[in-house]
Amino acid sequence: MLSFSTRAVSKALPVALARAASNAVPLSNVDGGKTLDYGALNDKLTVVRERLNRPLTQSEKLLYSHMVHPESGEIVRGKSFLDLNPDRVILQDATAQMATLQFISAGLPTVAVPTSIHCDHLIQARDGAESDLSRGMEENKEVFDFLSSAAKKFGMHFYKPGAGIIHQVALENLIIPGMLVIGTDSHTVNGGGIGSFSVGVGGADALDAMVGLPWVLKTPKVIGVHLTGELNGWSSAKDVILKVADILTVSGGTGAVVEYFGEGVNSISATGMGTITNMGAEIGATTSVFPVTDSTLRYLHATNRGSVADVVSRFNDEVGFFKADEGAPYDQVIEINLSELEPMLNGPFTPDLATPVSQIAERAEANGWPVEVSASLIGSCTNSSFEDMSRAASLAQQALDAGVKSKVPFLITPGSEQVRATIEAEGLVEIFEAAGGKVLANACGPCIGQWDRDVEGPNSIVTSYNRNFTGRNDGNPETHAFVTSPEVCVAMAFSGKFFDPINGTVDGSFKFEAPQGPELPPGGFVTGRNMYQAPAENPDDVEVIVAPDSERLQLLEPFQPWSGADFEDMPILVLAKGKVTTDHISAAGPWLRYRGHLENIANNTYIGVTNKDGKVNEATNQLTGETGAIPEVAKAYRDNGVDWIFVGGDNVGEGSSREHAALQPRFLGGKVALAKSFARIHETNLKKMGMLPLTFADAADYDKLAADDRISVVGLNALAPEDQVTIKVTRANGESFEIKADHTLNADQIEWFKAGSALNFIKKTL
Repeated sequence: MLSFSTRAVSKALPVALARAASNAVPLSNVDGGKTLDYGALNDKLTVVRERLNRPLTQSEKLLYSHMVHPESGEIVRGKSFLDLNPDRVILQDATAQMATLQFISAGLPTVAVPTSIHCDHLIQARDGAESDLSRGMEENKEVFDFLSSAAKKFGMHFYKPGAGIIHQVALENLIIPGMLVIGTDSHTVNGGGIGSFSVGVGGADALDAMVGLPWVLKTPKVIGVHLTGELNGWSSAKDVILKVADILTVSGGTGAVVEYFGEGVNSISATGMGTITNMGAEIGATTSVFPVTDSTLRYLHATNRGSVADVVSRFNDEVGFFKADEGAPYDQVIEINLSELEPMLNGPFTPDLATPVSQIAERAEANGWPVEVSASLIGSCTNSSFEDMSRAASLAQQALDAGVKSKVPFLITPGSEQVRATIEAEGLVEIFEAAGGKVLANACGPCIGQWDRDVEGPNSIVTSYNRNFTGRNDGNPETHAFVTSPEVCVAMAFSGKFFDPINGTVDGSFKFEAPQGPELPPGGFVTGRNMYQAPAENPDDVEVIVAPDSERLQLLEPFQPWSGADFEDMPILVLAKGKVTTDHISAAGPWLRYRGHLENIANNTYIGVTNKDGKVNEATNQLTGETGAIPEVAKAYRDNGVDWIFVGGDNVGEGSSREHAALQPRFLGGKVALAKSFARIHETNLKKMGMLPLTFADAADYDKLAADDRISVVGLNALAPEDQVTIKVTRANGESFEIKADHTLNADQIEWFKAGSALNFIKKTL
């Protein structure tokens, strides 16, 4: 643990920049002259430096240089809230529906900051790229037409179905070093791989930026990961984050930025750094950040942003903007020697249960995990770069040369049309298909549950994805999903079972050599088909239609403001046991089709949650004594004017950023969520919806509660930042007792609660 007071302030800290050359660079090649001015950011940072009088980490530089009021805003890690000006908002099609509907409700003619919509979540994987894309476009035509027309009308960039996965497309086109980016997907953090501060948020947070209001973030702590040595042989960037997840667990990064530094970063490619930051979402981190390295500059040049690379390089030499100051303080430091890093497989059912590849067969046998591998999947937003694909193809070619083909379904998801076109031009697609692989559409597909797979019972799959909660990929709760590198996935595809590809053999005779592949395509990137749509030149001519009888889209009605009274005698809708991720609260898969229709998607609320009695999707209606599905009981309470409360354990809401996990409970009449702790994004989403997130002051009080208790939250008229809240618990026999709860609402967020939602509050202030 490092203390601020023990670090001497460097006398050589840069405090001002001589403006000998322009420090403004284009935001992107599609933003029509909009720029990011590094000089202006450094001016703000100079003000903060003078106030803090200490060295700064790289993530602090990126964040504090975007403060609305650098001269006065309080800066205390883990405590104060920062008002920030994002440079860009990115939306994926599943979450863009609700974010766009909320923007329409705000009544503004155009977005206030550059905003893009990416159609990647609604394409289901089944038959192969062209067939799946064609079917997906037909099945989701209403939603795609709505998003396309809204983007035209409200000044947003639109990337059509087939353009690719939001994070890969953004890395290639829209994110540059120094930016503050917020996106309605938890893996927006991918952008930290090229020196930006990119954060996954709910749609209501994105709305703040879209309407021109500051985005609010609690000042994060900073966890440093010191990398020494260098990647070599079978070790990959994926193994770095799998090791970090093993160390920090799924909640160890909550409330913190993970910042990588040390000479080891220089052996990692720009897209490899993106892989590491991408999966930082799995440890609850606000975001993860890498310094700008030579590989960052090479990637910018390769993706037609050479002018940006040149300014970034010079600016970094002059003021060190894209790296930590010497002696910068971290709240925690983790040491990882890349030269000693062994490939790992994390899982099943959680992304932080790590097993070295040398031990996977033995551990699977010991734990009763299926040893046979039923499918191998590579790609996704985490691992679909050219480097990933080229190293994977090198192994596939080795197997082909030895006369070995894939023994199980082997599925490949290119991250973008540019990646797909490039690997086709470089001959990699031909290698994959000859080896028995099937190339899927440039979309999320199986990574988010969009996989039409007919499988029952226990089975194991290996993926280069990021998330492996129960039922996540194929809907089967008995599928044991293991997250690993593309290279290990390929080896397992040819073996058909868990084994050690470094020391073991396939079929008792064939042994893989270490994978190889360039970080950038030798022939340069091929752009492929043009899948971009610009905003309309005459937006008044564009009509956005939401049919009143649509089952996919529904215009929003505002939530009712707080009545001003305490919440009295609320029934507990669910007293949850075990993990409560956003997948449990608002399932994905087939439910994605209803992401723009609040009433319909509310039918999946909490259906994956296990109650304290061990039952899934079961609640007792305290008005009637009858047992029913959780959403139906919630509706019964709402329709009878009865407020209810949800109670859970640790890290409630981990996983995806989906705001529906907060929007749906609020729509069904929920007023309070009480837990031992919350994941950051979910807690913020609850606040945005006007639902009160509280945490047990004493976590042991969770064990005192029974499912038929009635809960009162009293003294709400005196609700204030940092003050505890009193909860009165009344037993079914009439006995009662009190416990205390904490909250993290600041003054503005308390106003959201009173107004009924952040959107209600925004509409009053615009």
